[in-house]
Amino acid sequence: MKGLFKSKPRTPPELVNHTRELLLFVHRNTETRQKKRDEKMAELNNLILDMRNVLYGNGQVEPSVDGCAQLTLEFFKEDTFQLLITCLPKLSLGARQDATHVLANLLRQKVRSRNVASEYLENNFNVMDVLISGYEDNEIALTYGAILRECIRHQSVAKYVLESEYMKKFFQYIQNPNFEIASDVQATFKELLTRHKSTVAEFLLQNYDWFFADYNSQLLESPNYITRRHAIKLLGDMLLDRSNTNVMVRYVSVLDNMRILMNLLRDSKKTIQFETFHVFKLFVANQQKPPEIVNVLVTNKSKLLRFLGDFHPDKEDEKFETDKATIIQEIITLKHADRPPSPSVEKDESDSPS
Repeated sequence: MKGLFKSKPRTPPELVNHTRELLLFVHRNTETRQKKRDEKMAELNNLILDMRNVLYGNGQVEPSVDGCAQLTLEFFKEDTFQLLITCLPKLSLGARQDATHVLANLLRQKVRSRNVASEYLENNFNVMDVLISGYEDNEIALTYGAILRECIRHQSVAKYVLESEYMKKFFQYIQNPNFEIASDVQATFKELLTRHKSTVAEFLLQNYDWFFADYNSQLLESPNYITRRHAIKLLGDMLLDRSNTNVMVRYVSVLDNMRILMNLLRDSKKTIQFETFHVFKLFVANQQKPPEIVNVLVTNKSKLLRFLGDFHPDKEDEKFETDKATIIQEIITLKHADRPPSPSVEKDESDSPS
């Protein structure tokens, strides 16, 4: 007789509430019977899959706007989001993947133009502490990294992370010897520094000294090729963004910065040379070059012209060739800048260059 009657599918709010109950069970971890724990975990896995089907459809039935809205409102009403984040390391790989899809969808859902996820995150920034710290655990790093990037899509979250002490830790996380995790950290780092233009510009101006000191020494001068490649590409993206014009002007007016770029132009990897050129050209094109930068460029004029003359991308690139021709012409016309007179000696008119 049991087979004649199917249980009524749970409504979206019921799915969330039952999921929350099971997450509390997993979090408290008080059950000593292995069989009971396994049953509860299997049930939780199925509930997460059911939520995924509500949000994405199941291949036969498309997701309904009303169902997604109900699930979203119920999910962010209490602490289900944080509970799921906390319990993710205890889930199977398949359940983690389903949960990541669920969270990614919920973080983008809007209910009658209301951004429910953003409202929740603004009152629970401590969730970001859990996600970012996940980069210290290789087992959960990739899962937490994917969710973290979805959270950073919300400007208030990005601002919180940028202003937190975790920004300094990213320079360590990026150097993880595990290639996949290091690449994931790079993706998150780029998202933080490029998505929300006004927030990023404010952060860079207020934190210029320590940020670029660490950026230069730990990333651009890293012995790791992948780290250098990502770093020079991201530096170009930041400096060439119009929102960061003031930052760019400040960066390209510092001789030590240019020396690092000139060394990167000599890198054995063509990819790094190419990305470096797009930043180096800003130093040369700067019409307010400090005298010390002009003098170094003039001193190295023949080497730079020889290098640039032989420097070509693997594929035809008209804009690159145009930029290169402009930079070559600028270098050709450079002359040693006047050095200021010694403060102990009064400068005479006859000492002026002709």
